[in-house]
Amino acid sequence: MKLPFKLASKSATGIAALTVAVLALSACGAGGSTGSGSGSAGDADGITVYNAQHESLTKSWADAFTKETGIKVTLRSGDDSELAAQLVQEGKNSPADVFLTENSPAMTQVENAGLFADIDKDTVAQVPEQFRPSTNKWTGIAARSTVFAYNKTKLSTDQLPKSIMDLAAPAWKDRWAASPSGADFQAIVSAMLELKGEDATLSWLKSMKENAKAYKGNSTAMKAVNAGEVDGAIIYHYYYFGDQAKTGENSNNVALEYFKNQDPGAFISISGGGVLASSKHQAQAQQFLKFVTGKAGQTILQTGGSFEYPVASDVPANDKLTPLADLEAPKIDPAKLNSQKVSELMTSAGLL
Repeated sequence: MKLPFKLASKSATGIAALTVAVLALSACGAGGSTGSGSGSAGDADGITVYNAQHESLTKSWADAFTKETGIKVTLRSGDDSELAAQLVQEGKNSPADVFLTENSPAMTQVENAGLFADIDKDTVAQVPEQFRPSTNKWTGIAARSTVFAYNKTKLSTDQLPKSIMDLAAPAWKDRWAASPSGADFQAIVSAMLELKGEDATLSWLKSMKENAKAYKGNSTAMKAVNAGEVDGAIIYHYYYFGDQAKTGENSNNVALEYFKNQDPGAFISISGGGVLASSKHQAQAQQFLKFVTGKAGQTILQTGGSFEYPVASDVPANDKLTPLADLEAPKIDPAKLNSQKVSELMTSAGLL
């Protein structure tokens, strides 16, 4: 990053400007920072949100929250694992008031470090039990379904795998794809670990190393399916619906298979929100989380372009989505998803 002055200047003004610039850079944290309203996170009525959710979605939440309450929101965006690791490293000295993620394992990592405050009872009451951890140290704010995205010009419905576990068979060698380095896929493996155990999960991952093609990102994997490079890919549902809502150029040859039957491949990943115990703005932080899980916040999710599932305040899904109740997802306590063990298993299998 270029500084807005010449480093060669030795004037007092130059030295002072350099000091201010260095302090500003050190405060940037992970990802970019954006503000809602005119104030900063240091204001008495402002909060800082470490955001690993879709930036556009969280900005919509923040803008609407600020409009309703006057409380300013500063967003610092990054991915699940990066921001979770940063919070653990910062500990009680973190400037964050709220943490939002796309997947549950990052929330569990921060919870296990003892960094979350209890969620207000009114907020907990807005979210059904299946969409929050048993500990109530954080809560669900949205959900996404695991799907098998397949090329409908290459596969008929009777040729589809009946379970995600079937993809370990030699018959699927070089025919399917995933993005193993991403937090999305690792959350799916976390569910498999909880449902099938360590031995079965490691065996499946080793078969995946032999059978699957690795792409960076779910969108890239879906594009490969659409282009016929592979027959199918394990992704989350909203990548397909998001592309269809635009041009469809990366998904027009794609259809989605929902495994259902409480299969590990029917896993519903819960996006989480939590309030940091170290927050100096507890009341405002709790108010923000209550807004996100309330009728207004969940309606923003329902009508927006992320195509994730609302999980709270009885707000239904976008009409284009299969209702959550019809997906026959396995019941998993999000607090039990183990990202550290998944990383170890995937490394052992040669996927990371």
